[in-house]
Amino acid sequence: MSQTDVADEDIALIEDAARKFIQTEVAPHLNGWEEAGEFPRSLYRRAAEMGWLEMGYPEEFGGTPSPWKLRNALTITLARAGGSGGLMASLFSHNIGLPPVVRHGSAELQREVIPQVLAGRKIAALAITEPGGGTDVSALKTTARREGDEYVVDGEKTFITSGMRADWITVAVRTDPKNKGPMGISMLMVPGDAVGLSRSALKKMGWLCSDTAQLRFDGVRVPARYLVGNEGEGFKMILTNFNGERLSMAAMALGFSEACYDEALGWAQQRKTFGMALVDHQVIRHKLMDMKMRIESTRAWLNAVSARADAGDRGDKSAKGAEWVAQVCLLKNHATQTMQFCADQGVQILGGMGFMRGTTSERIYREVKVMMIGGGAEEIMKELASRQLNI
Repeated sequence: MSQTDVADEDIALIEDAARKFIQTEVAPHLNGWEEAGEFPRSLYRRAAEMGWLEMGYPEEFGGTPSPWKLRNALTITLARAGGSGGLMASLFSHNIGLPPVVRHGSAELQREVIPQVLAGRKIAALAITEPGGGTDVSALKTTARREGDEYVVDGEKTFITSGMRADWITVAVRTDPKNKGPMGISMLMVPGDAVGLSRSALKKMGWLCSDTAQLRFDGVRVPARYLVGNEGEGFKMILTNFNGERLSMAAMALGFSEACYDEALGWAQQRKTFGMALVDHQVIRHKLMDMKMRIESTRAWLNAVSARADAGDRGDKSAKGAEWVAQVCLLKNHATQTMQFCADQGVQILGGMGFMRGTTSERIYREVKVMMIGGGAEEIMKELASRQLNI
């Protein structure tokens, strides 16, 4: 599918397929997956068979070029229909792990890594955050020193989505020990079975079925041909990568906001209090309208920012730039704040049931904080946006 050839019928088809997938292959098992802390690896193959893992990637690697309009439709529907944040974060972790390889990797590296991941046979992850660094990417300490035809990697990474079972890990490393700033950072592909790589599962507030890990590299030897691009170019790759991640997170947040609204409305329509349906109380209707207002403003903003992204991908150099990056940052904040508000109101409308495990609003209430932190915390988003706007 081309970047311009997206009809309403295409959107409707992918939305229908996403709803059926959640209803038949996810919803009956999700609570069990949440308790187990992971979902079956076979789900990656199913997502690949549906054509979802390949969306937005070049055809030469088995991908299907797809505009953000179509990708957003899939993301929003999966989230709204009942796909948990943990499920979606891990199932689509390749969308943050692969882009640096697609944009900057050698032809040999691209052929080795990308097709297997898009086919659902391998899992890709991104490893940037460190225990002592957090959002300050330029201060990372994991090193990769060159020894002949290999790099030797030492250090730690944390909060890594798909970190427990990733087959390929795109790792931010410091290749120039003399340069403590951003220009000393590079990107390196590390195989999941590399000797010296150890992983520890992390327990979390939400995203329970996402296998989130802390990684340790103890003298891990990686072929030099696994370097992504050139040494010293990693920081720029990371900054570029964040834009797509934040746009996807905004779409996820919108879908989860709608899921809370749907559950709250359904509950209010069937729940009786004081001899009348809950929805017949003015205070409840107003809560629902406050949710709806934020949802629709998020949708309009997401559509506008995504349309510019699609125009930029088609070659319109004026569509994307510093001001667009600021829009992405602020949109991510707005969308996750909408999700937070809708989750809170959903739990409130459900009352005691909203506090019970198994309701959509309860799960999303626990998941919203990672959405407001991951991909760039709110405070960082505001600061980055202000700098892009020269304020």
